[in-house]
Amino acid sequence: MSVNLQKGQKVDLTKSNAGLKSLVVGLGWDEAPKKFSLFSKQEDIDCDASAILITESTGKLAGPIDVVYYGQLQHRSGAVRHCGDNLTGAGDGDDEQIIVELNRVPADYNKIVFVVTIYQARERKQQFGMIRNAFIRIVDADTGTELCKYNLSENYEGKTAMIFGEVYRYNGEWKFGAVGEPTNDNGIADIAARFQ
Repeated sequence: MSVNLQKGQKVDLTKSNAGLKSLVVGLGWDEAPKKFSLFSKQEDIDCDASAILITESTGKLAGPIDVVYYGQLQHRSGAVRHCGDNLTGAGDGDDEQIIVELNRVPADYNKIVFVVTIYQARERKQQFGMIRNAFIRIVDADTGTELCKYNLSENYEGKTAMIFGEVYRYNGEWKFGAVGEPTNDNGIADIAARFQ
Protein backbone atom coordinates (compact mmCIF):
# COMPACT_ATOMS: atom_id res chain seq x y z
CA MET A 1 0.00 0.00 0.00
CA SER A 2 1.36 3.42 -0.97
CA VAL A 3 2.23 5.91 1.77
CA ASN A 4 1.41 9.59 1.24
CA LEU A 5 4.26 11.62 2.69
CA GLN A 6 4.46 15.14 4.08
CA LYS A 7 7.46 17.41 3.66
CA GLY A 8 10.36 16.15 5.79
CA GLN A 9 8.96 12.64 6.27
CA LYS A 10 11.08 9.56 5.62
CA VAL A 11 10.06 6.01 4.78
CA ASP A 12 11.93 2.68 4.66
CA LEU A 13 12.04 1.17 1.19
CA THR A 14 14.01 -2.08 1.43
CA LYS A 15 13.34 -2.93 5.10
CA SER A 16 9.57 -3.14 4.59
CA ASN A 17 9.78 -4.45 1.01
CA ALA A 18 12.02 -7.53 1.08
CA GLY A 19 13.61 -8.27 -2.27
CA LEU A 20 13.19 -4.72 -3.61
CA LYS A 21 15.88 -4.31 -6.29
CA SER A 22 14.83 -1.52 -8.65
CA LEU A 23 12.87 1.69 -8.30
CA VAL A 24 11.03 3.88 -10.74
CA VAL A 25 11.22 7.44 -9.45
CA GLY A 26 8.29 9.16 -11.15
CA LEU A 27 8.07 12.95 -11.19
CA GLY A 28 5.04 14.84 -12.43
CA TRP A 29 3.60 18.32 -12.73
CA ASP A 30 0.95 20.27 -14.61
CA GLU A 31 1.23 23.75 -16.01
CA ALA A 32 -1.20 26.20 -14.42
CA PRO A 33 -3.67 27.85 -16.83
CA LYS A 34 -1.90 30.61 -18.75
CA LYS A 35 -2.97 34.21 -18.42
CA PHE A 36 -4.21 35.37 -21.80
CA SER A 37 -2.33 38.21 -23.44
CA LEU A 38 -2.73 39.73 -26.90
CA PHE A 39 0.86 40.95 -26.91
CA SER A 40 2.95 37.98 -25.89
CA LYS A 41 2.86 34.25 -26.54
CA GLN A 42 3.74 32.29 -23.42
CA GLU A 43 5.96 29.29 -24.04
CA ASP A 44 5.17 25.91 -22.48
CA ILE A 45 7.06 25.30 -19.25
CA ASP A 46 9.71 22.62 -19.78
CA CYS A 47 10.49 21.05 -16.40
CA ASP A 48 13.49 18.72 -16.26
CA ALA A 49 14.01 15.97 -13.69
CA SER A 50 17.57 15.05 -12.73
CA ALA A 51 19.36 12.76 -10.27
CA ILE A 52 22.48 13.82 -8.37
CA LEU A 53 24.60 11.03 -6.87
CA ILE A 54 26.33 11.93 -3.61
CA THR A 55 29.50 10.16 -2.41
CA GLU A 56 29.50 8.74 1.11
CA SER A 57 33.07 9.76 1.96
CA THR A 58 32.54 13.49 1.36
CA GLY A 59 28.76 13.88 1.49
CA LYS A 60 29.09 15.86 -1.75
CA LEU A 61 28.74 15.59 -5.51
CA ALA A 62 32.12 14.59 -6.97
CA GLY A 63 31.51 16.20 -10.37
CA PRO A 64 29.32 16.40 -13.51
CA ILE A 65 29.85 12.71 -14.22
CA ASP A 66 27.57 11.94 -11.24
CA VAL A 67 24.59 13.94 -12.53
CA VAL A 68 21.95 12.07 -14.57
CA TYR A 69 19.77 14.43 -16.63
CA TYR A 70 18.42 15.01 -20.15
CA GLY A 71 21.98 15.58 -21.47
CA GLN A 72 23.48 12.47 -19.76
CA LEU A 73 20.77 9.84 -19.52
CA GLN A 74 22.75 7.18 -17.65
CA HIS A 75 25.24 7.09 -14.78
CA ARG A 76 28.54 5.39 -15.65
CA SER A 77 27.68 2.57 -13.19
CA GLY A 78 24.45 1.86 -15.07
CA ALA A 79 22.62 2.03 -11.72
CA VAL A 80 20.69 5.24 -12.50
CA ARG A 81 18.96 5.84 -15.85
CA HIS A 82 16.80 8.74 -17.04
CA CYS A 83 13.93 7.65 -19.30
CA GLY A 84 13.95 10.81 -21.43
CA ASP A 85 12.91 14.44 -21.54
CA ASN A 86 9.25 15.52 -21.57
CA LEU A 87 9.10 19.04 -23.00
CA THR A 88 5.62 20.12 -21.83
CA GLY A 89 4.35 18.14 -18.81
CA ALA A 90 1.12 17.45 -20.70
CA GLY A 91 -0.96 14.40 -19.80
CA ASP A 92 -1.65 12.42 -16.64
CA GLY A 93 0.78 10.38 -14.57
CA ASP A 94 4.55 10.68 -14.46
CA ASP A 95 6.05 13.31 -16.75
CA GLU A 96 9.59 12.01 -16.36
CA GLN A 97 10.96 8.84 -14.82
CA ILE A 98 14.35 7.86 -13.46
CA ILE A 99 15.19 4.18 -12.86
CA VAL A 100 17.40 3.29 -9.89
CA GLU A 101 18.80 -0.24 -9.60
CA LEU A 102 19.60 -0.31 -5.89
CA ASN A 103 21.86 -3.37 -6.05
CA ARG A 104 24.00 -1.71 -8.77
CA VAL A 105 24.60 1.58 -6.93
CA PRO A 106 28.35 1.53 -6.15
CA ALA A 107 29.21 1.31 -2.44
CA ASP A 108 30.91 4.73 -2.47
CA TYR A 109 27.55 6.47 -3.13
CA ASN A 110 25.01 6.68 -0.32
CA LYS A 111 22.47 9.21 -1.58
CA ILE A 112 20.65 10.12 -4.81
CA VAL A 113 18.96 13.51 -4.80
CA PHE A 114 16.07 14.13 -7.23
CA VAL A 115 15.64 17.68 -8.46
CA VAL A 116 13.46 19.45 -11.01
CA THR A 117 14.54 22.58 -12.85
CA ILE A 118 12.71 24.76 -15.37
CA TYR A 119 14.56 24.94 -18.68
CA GLN A 120 15.67 28.55 -19.34
CA ALA A 121 13.55 29.73 -16.40
CA ARG A 122 15.03 33.23 -16.22
CA GLU A 123 15.12 33.79 -19.97
CA ARG A 124 11.48 32.70 -20.32
CA LYS A 125 10.38 34.42 -17.07
CA GLN A 126 8.96 31.13 -15.74
CA GLN A 127 8.82 29.83 -12.18
CA PHE A 128 7.22 27.16 -9.97
CA GLY A 129 4.27 29.42 -9.17
CA MET A 130 3.16 28.52 -12.73
CA ILE A 131 3.18 24.79 -11.90
CA ARG A 132 0.40 22.78 -10.24
CA ASN A 133 0.02 19.22 -8.92
CA ALA A 134 3.76 18.53 -8.62
CA PHE A 135 4.71 15.16 -7.10
CA ILE A 136 7.43 12.56 -6.73
CA ARG A 137 6.57 8.91 -6.27
CA ILE A 138 8.58 5.75 -5.71
CA VAL A 139 7.47 2.59 -7.50
CA ASP A 140 8.80 -0.99 -7.29
CA ALA A 141 10.08 -1.39 -10.88
CA ASP A 142 9.53 -5.16 -10.87
CA THR A 143 5.91 -5.22 -9.64
CA GLY A 144 4.67 -1.73 -10.60
CA THR A 145 3.52 -1.20 -7.00
CA GLU A 146 3.65 2.40 -5.78
CA LEU A 147 5.50 2.45 -2.44
CA CYS A 148 5.15 6.12 -1.53
CA LYS A 149 4.19 9.49 -2.96
CA TYR A 150 4.88 13.08 -1.96
CA ASN A 151 2.62 15.81 -3.34
CA LEU A 152 4.21 19.26 -3.22
CA SER A 153 1.43 21.53 -2.06
CA GLU A 154 3.08 24.77 -0.92
CA ASN A 155 3.16 28.01 -2.88
CA TYR A 156 6.45 28.18 -4.76
CA GLU A 157 5.87 31.56 -6.43
CA GLY A 158 9.11 33.02 -7.81
CA LYS A 159 11.17 29.80 -7.36
CA THR A 160 12.86 28.30 -10.43
CA ALA A 161 14.04 24.88 -9.19
CA MET A 162 13.06 22.29 -6.62
CA ILE A 163 14.78 19.58 -4.59
CA PHE A 164 11.94 17.04 -4.59
CA GLY A 165 13.35 14.16 -2.53
CA GLU A 166 16.19 11.74 -1.95
CA VAL A 167 16.80 8.00 -1.87
CA TYR A 168 19.59 7.17 0.55
CA ARG A 169 21.36 4.20 2.15
CA TYR A 170 21.37 4.02 5.96
CA ASN A 171 22.64 1.01 7.94
CA GLY A 172 22.48 -1.15 4.82
CA GLU A 173 18.85 -0.27 4.04
CA TRP A 174 17.49 2.15 1.43
CA LYS A 175 15.08 4.89 2.50
CA PHE A 176 13.25 7.79 0.83
CA GLY A 177 12.99 11.30 2.24
CA ALA A 178 10.50 13.93 1.05
CA VAL A 179 12.43 17.22 0.80
CA GLY A 180 10.34 19.78 -1.13
CA GLU A 181 12.94 22.56 -0.94
CA PRO A 182 12.57 25.32 -3.57
CA THR A 183 15.56 27.28 -4.88
CA ASN A 184 16.26 30.12 -7.32
CA ASP A 185 18.75 28.11 -9.39
CA ASN A 186 18.65 28.60 -13.16
CA GLY A 187 19.18 25.08 -14.48
CA ILE A 188 20.82 21.80 -13.54
CA ALA A 189 24.39 23.17 -13.37
CA ASP A 190 23.37 25.77 -10.77
CA ILE A 191 21.44 23.37 -8.54
CA ALA A 192 24.13 20.66 -8.82
CA ALA A 193 26.70 23.19 -7.59
CA ARG A 194 24.80 23.31 -4.26
CA PHE A 195 25.96 19.74 -3.60
CA GLN A 196 29.66 20.23 -4.43
